[in-house]
Amino acid sequence: MRDEQQEELARRAAAGDRNALEMLLAAIQPGVLRRCSRFLPCYQDAEEACQDVLMQVARNIGGFEGRSKFSTWLHVIIANGSRQTYRTLKRRAAEQGYGEMPVDVADARTTSVIAGSRLDLLDALERLESTRTELVAPMVLRDICQLDYKEIATHLGIPEGTVKSRIHQARGQVREYLLAGL
Repeated sequence: MRDEQQEELARRAAAGDRNALEMLLAAIQPGVLRRCSRFLPCYQDAEEACQDVLMQVARNIGGFEGRSKFSTWLHVIIANGSRQTYRTLKRRAAEQGYGEMPVDVADARTTSVIAGSRLDLLDALERLESTRTELVAPMVLRDICQLDYKEIATHLGIPEGTVKSRIHQARGQVREYLLAGL
């Protein structure tokens, strides 16, 4: 489905058209799952995040005002939903007596370096969020959701220069956390 069609469905769904909402959710589901997989290396976790994101879209579509593109609005929900799923999984693992999220068998031949890196990045973002909340969203939208600076500035309602500055600061902090081993 083309972006223009998604935008139109989103506008209709925001205006209360249930049929448009159902069509929109069906159209975005594969992309949402793919984007959740960028955050969460385990497919089942990405599926869980995807379902949460789709529920958030359905619940909050009335709040989509069209000031930014629907895809930008959706990226923010995906980023927040994926990070929330990760925090929930970490909390569950801790409650079940695991120090960290459980790993069945850590076999160097089957464990993805990329998957481990993503988890380290999520931990670093969580740590950054606890100290400098305003830095997290710009970095996530740029480096993970791959939005351009102008889209991020429009969505966050801040100048483009501020977006660039916050991304630079966030990358520096995250780099420090990753080099220090969190």
